[in-house]
Order: sequence, then C-alpha cells, then structure tokens
Amino acid sequence: MCIIDITIVVSYLIIITLIGIYFEKKASTGIESYFLGNRKIPWWALGASGMASNFDVSGTMINVALIYAFGAVGFFVEMRGGLVLIMAFLMIFMGKWTRRSKVMTLSEWMTYRFGDGIQGKSARIISAISTLIITIAIVSYFAVGAGKFIGDVLNIPEYFGFSSEFWAAAIIISLTTLYTVASGLQGVVWTDVFQGILIFVMIIVVCSIAIISANIPDVFSTSIPLKDGNFQSVQTTKDLWTSILPSWELNFPEDSSYSIYNLFGIALIFYLIKVIIEGSAGTGGYMAQRFFATRSDRDAGLLSLFWTFLLSFRWPFIAAIAVLGISYGVSNGDIISDPEKVLPTVIFNILPTGLRGLLVAGLMAAAMSTFSSLINSGASYWVRDIYQEFINPKASQKKLIIHSRVASLLIVLFGLILASGMKSINEIWGWLTMGLGAGMVVPLLIRWYWWRMNGYGFTIGTIFGMSSAIIQKLFYPEATEYLSFAILVISSLSATIIGTLLTEQTSKETLINFYKTTRPFGFWKPIQSSLSEEKKFQINAENKRDIIAICFALPWQIVLFLTGMTVILKRFDLFFYLFVILIFLSIGLYQFWFRHLSDEVRVD
Repeated sequence: MCIIDITIVVSYLIIITLIGIYFEKKASTGIESYFLGNRKIPWWALGASGMASNFDVSGTMINVALIYAFGAVGFFVEMRGGLVLIMAFLMIFMGKWTRRSKVMTLSEWMTYRFGDGIQGKSARIISAISTLIITIAIVSYFAVGAGKFIGDVLNIPEYFGFSSEFWAAAIIISLTTLYTVASGLQGVVWTDVFQGILIFVMIIVVCSIAIISANIPDVFSTSIPLKDGNFQSVQTTKDLWTSILPSWELNFPEDSSYSIYNLFGIALIFYLIKVIIEGSAGTGGYMAQRFFATRSDRDAGLLSLFWTFLLSFRWPFIAAIAVLGISYGVSNGDIISDPEKVLPTVIFNILPTGLRGLLVAGLMAAAMSTFSSLINSGASYWVRDIYQEFINPKASQKKLIIHSRVASLLIVLFGLILASGMKSINEIWGWLTMGLGAGMVVPLLIRWYWWRMNGYGFTIGTIFGMSSAIIQKLFYPEATEYLSFAILVISSLSATIIGTLLTEQTSKETLINFYKTTRPFGFWKPIQSSLSEEKKFQINAENKRDIIAICFALPWQIVLFLTGMTVILKRFDLFFYLFVILIFLSIGLYQFWFRHLSDEVRVD
C-alpha cells in the first residue's frame, strides 16, 4: 500500500480510538451502563451496530470463496449461518420475547424462566460457561479470517514460531480490545455506527467498479480447494455461474473439499430445517445483547428490520468481489487458486490507490466491529452470571467494571491461542455452526415452547450436547456437517427430555410470571388456563399473527439479499422476478407484522 492508503487506514484507527475514549466515563458508572448502555441507545444505532458486527472479514472471505467457486448458488450454502436468517425470527417474535425479560444476559434469563432455585442456578452457570466457550471459539474463527486478510495487507514476517497470519490477527484484535475494554457497549455501538458508514461507502465503491468495469466471458475457469490442501481449476459458463436457481445435484470431484455439497438439494433442505430450529430457539451473545438493550417491543422490531435491511447490502458486495476476481483471472490468464484469497487479491491487484486504502479500512472496520461486540457481550457472562452471582454477590460496581475489563482481555487471549492452531476458515465455521452450535440448540429451543421443561433438563441437555460436539471434533473430525448436526441434535434432545421428566418441574408461580410477560406460543395450556379469558385472547391473537408473519419474513429476507446480487451479476431478468416477489412478501409483512408494531405492549 502507498502512503495515501496507509494514511486512510491510520486516520480510521485514530478516529475509532477517540470515540472509544470519549465513552469511557459513561461506561464506568456500572455494569448496566457497561453492557447495556442503560437501555438508552436508539434502536437505529443498535441496528447499525448489529449490521457492522455481522459484516466480518472471515465470513466475507468464505462467502466470496463460495460465490467464486459455485457461482451465484453458493449463496444458498450460507443458509447454514452466513445469511443470518435468524434475523427473520428476531424481527417477528424472538426479539420482543428476548427483551421482555429485562435481564442482561442469556444466562441470567435462565433464572427468569426456571426460577432462582437450584435448577435455575444450574441452568444459568452451564449457559454462562457454554457461552464463554463458544465466544472464545468464535473469536478464534474471526481471528483466522482477519489474520489471512490483514497478513496480506501488512506482510508481517514470522516470529517465535507463529505465522504472519497469527501476528496480524493479534494486532487487529489488540487495537479493538483497547477501545472495547474502555468504553463498553456504548463505545462498541457508536464505533460500529461510524464503521458501518465506512463499510457502506466501501460497498458502494466496489459495487460501482464491478458494474462498470468487470466483464464475465461466456466460458471461463474458477478454482476449488482439494482435501489435500491443493486446488483444482474448473470450467463453467456465464449463464450457469450467474444463475440463482440451485440444482438438485452438483458435480464437484470426490477429492474436493466441496464434494460434501454434491447432493445440493438435500443439503439445502437440511439447512432450511436447521434455520427453522435455530431461529425458533432464539439467540445469545452480542445479538441477544442488542435486544436486551432496547426500550420497547416496537424498538426491538424496528431494530431487527433496520439490521436486516442493512445486511442486504453485504451480498451485492460479495458478488462484486467474486466478479472482480473472475475478471482479474480472465484478463491475466491465471485464475486465483485459493478461493479464500479472492478478496485480498482483488484489493491489491484491481483497486487503485486511495480506494485500496478505503477498502482495507472498511474491512478492518468489519473485523473490529465483530471483535468488539463479541468481547463485550462475552465478558458480561463472566461478570453477571459467574462472578457476581456465585463468587462475590456484594461486589461494588467499581470491582465489577474491573472484572468486565479483565474478562475481556482473557477472552481475547484464549481466542488467539486457539486461533494459532487453525488454518481453514471454512473448517472452523462449519464446526461452529453444525457442531458446537448444534450441541446447544435443542435445550435453547424447547425452553420457549414446552411448559414442563425445567432447568435440570436444560443443564443436562446442554452438557451432553456440548460434550458430544467436542468429542466428535477430537475423534471423528471427518464427519460430514449433516451427520454431525443430526447426531448432536438427537443426542441432545434425548438428554434434555430424559433430564426434564426425571426431575421436578419448575414452580407454577415462576412459569405463570414467565408466560404472562413473554407470551410465547407452544405447549403452555396448563399455564395459560390460569389467565383470564381476555388475556388469553390477546396472547393467542398476537401469536397467530406472528406465526403467519414468519412465513413471509423468512423468504422475504432471502429474496431481499438475492435481489441485490442480481444487479451486480447483470441478470436483470432475474431481478425483475425477484422484485415482484419481494413486493408481494413485503405487503404480507406489513399486513401481519409491521402495522401491529405500534399496538404492542411496551414492557418497561
């Protein structure tokens, strides 16, 4: 990079550091301020922050690689997690259900659902430990991707036996940690807003370049990774590569890392089932934190809508980078061998001076906003759910803030250590979404919909599921994503149900309070019978609308993301059809969801 590019990047780093320092005093008043911003942050800022946190470098590199190797249908592979389809569920009902508890973390929510006795506390401690493990694993995943990208930017040599990618990740995480530790959620959100603006400018510039200058020939070659670490070129056509209609079968070679997707139709059905399960189970971490920080049900809905709308611009950017990667390979007569390196190759071989610095700063912003959200939300589980709840209940706010900052540093340290042994971004992402995540999803799902489930069932199911995921990774790492997910879900489901039925149920007072406040649908008849007829009618009417609305929201999000991609691919025929479908789905969303937002009860 030349001096202009470096100046842009350095200016960006200085600005976000100053923003973090500005919010340091506000964050130090107590953990309610440090982790939730005293629930006074505007919904649009929380939505913009959520978008910036989801726009990570690792995921972007994977998604570009999938589009580059598969063509536009690579989009559907990311139904496994990269499309963030959980946003549809958060928008319609999960967001408001989450914020109605008025707690600080997912683990604290366990005592709201299961009571403050032994079963509630056991569920709380297991949830906190599991979330910390997953947070460290996700930090390591993002560190691998950021390391690959920043390593190419800075060209750092190896030191003390650690790769240049490790040191690059260490630099970017350390810078992020400085302002995150100082400023808490308010600093995270407002730096994310600034970073989101930078990301948005980056998207507009790159998409414009792709539309104006990149041309895809009728026949060309891309590359796919092989299981032995090498790569193989494959030939395709423009019509096939730009088609968004997935085939039932693909024909990747058996020695390819992508051969697991050859039964593509079955994979997509499986991913759809997984999306519905995970979306209906809710979320934790920094995503749940945004909803805990909202002021009302209406704000939770608007936050989700804005978050999803902003995320839709990520996919035209991803398509633009893939198109520019193909154009580069065609014009130079040499394809990009590693699909995960398409992003840095485009930056340093196509973009001019100044724009290169802008894109590097924008992608550093994407990496840093993700890290900051993970670090801040992860630390809250140690402080709120372990230290304050079980170790030092009488700790002063000053001591809790100190623990918040120390916990943030330790999460970063453990994440970097784990990242030092990781090489492939796609490998760890697959395990996170299909393995470790699957170990928790069943207890998280059942807790909303079955009145009889208790804290013991959650504890046993989570321990069994998480342990099975780790054992599978250690002793059977070659298991396919589908087999891994299916085994973990079935085993966790069995453990959850058995653990629940063999132990005492949650107190009826706790269940009534939870149901009246949260108002979920599902198997709650024994609890609902204690309510007045008027109250039951209101809850049933709301739930009926939400069930209908989610049937519009899920395809709406997919179509919204695809519509922007077709513009970059110059498939205006597909754009027209998708746009018509999008209008129809939007009308349904307005009718069954949006126009009812103002009527929802505010829970303050």
